[in-house]
Order: sequence, then structure tokens, then C-alpha cells
Amino acid sequence: MTVTLITGANKGIGYETARQLLELGHRVWIGARDVERGEKAAAELGARSVQLDVTDDASVGSALAAIDTAEGRLDVLVHNAGVLETGLDGPAALRSFDTNAVGIVRVTEAALPLLRRSADPTVVTVSSSMGSFWAVTNPERPESGVPLALYAASEAAATMLTVQYSRAHPDITFNALEPGTTATDMTAAMGIGRPVEESARVVVRLATLGSAGPTGTLRDEAGELPW
Repeated sequence: MTVTLITGANKGIGYETARQLLELGHRVWIGARDVERGEKAAAELGARSVQLDVTDDASVGSALAAIDTAEGRLDVLVHNAGVLETGLDGPAALRSFDTNAVGIVRVTEAALPLLRRSADPTVVTVSSSMGSFWAVTNPERPESGVPLALYAASEAAATMLTVQYSRAHPDITFNALEPGTTATDMTAAMGIGRPVEESARVVVRLATLGSAGPTGTLRDEAGELPW
């Protein structure tokens, strides 16, 4: 059985990705900052839960230690936790990068020993085309008209980290993705986005490709994106 950890999975795309992977036979661990919300989501889905705050080293370490004790390995890691800051100041910048970029480093580093015990380890980063220079400088793309400096910059960092990890660990499949504009808590104030079911399918597709698929790329549902 494929063992999967999804960060920030008690709601939104992460929750729906968990549901779809469970249907495919994965044993899914829902990582959530709030213990009660994580346990509630896991109970609803038939998954397992673990307290995991990607901005806290001790929390990340404890979460991966718990999965190690229970499973002995990790086959799929989905970096889904993220924030969207609309302000532009120092504290907002720190929150953006700590969650969207540094959190990827914390969780990946803690997960690497478990991933190396997998026969086909896969890491998927839910990033954004807002972090693509190509997209935000292309007047034909909607990203070019969206002024979200911290979100765009931190997602560019998330994608670059994913690419660099793929170079450092060629035995593990690493990819970043643009899931599509999705109706979640993050976009509620904007009133935009498609159902989470559609975007989660993009995540699931990359999470199940394994070593047979690409590595070190940024992708959406249509294929590889320039960035």
C-alpha cells in the first residue's frame, strides 16, 4: 500500500486530494496545524492524521517521526500547505516565505530518510503559475494582471526548491504544479475558482506518476509550464 503524507490537508485541495488518493488505495496521512481539525478530516475520510505545522521545526520532526514509527517509510509527499498574503510588509513577507518556501525545506529534509526507504518515492509541490516569470510577464496570461507580490515570489521560491531537490536527489521524483484557480478559503475574498475536485485531480495525477513520469518540472493539467 502506498503511504502518502499531505500537508495542510484538513480542507481545500489537500482534503480533496486525500479523498481521491484514498479511493486509489493509498494510506493517507493528513498533516494539519490544528489537531482537532486534522482528526475530524481524517475521521470523515478514513485517513490518518498527524499534527504538522510547516513553520515549526519541532512539529515537523515529531510528525515525520510518528509516520516513521507507524509506517517505516513514506512513498508520496504532497506539499500543499500555503498562505496567500495580500499585504506587502515585513511581517507578511516572513509569513509568506516561512510557509510557502521554508516549510518545503523543513518537511522535505525531515521526510528524506523515509522517502529513501520507498521503492518509488515521489514529492509533489502545490505551487502556482503566479511564481512563473513567463506567466506574470505575458500580457495574454491572467497572472500578468494580478498584483500579489509576496505570493508570487514565495511560489517562485517553492518551484525553484522543487527543481533543486530533483537535482540533488535524482532517485526521487520531484515536481511542482499549478493546480488551477480553485475556490478555496484562500480565494474566497476574490470569489473565483473552480471546484476543488478538478484541481485535486491535477495533484493526484502527479502524485501517482512515480519514476515513470517527469522530474524537476512545473506543470499544470495540460503539461509542462515555462517559468
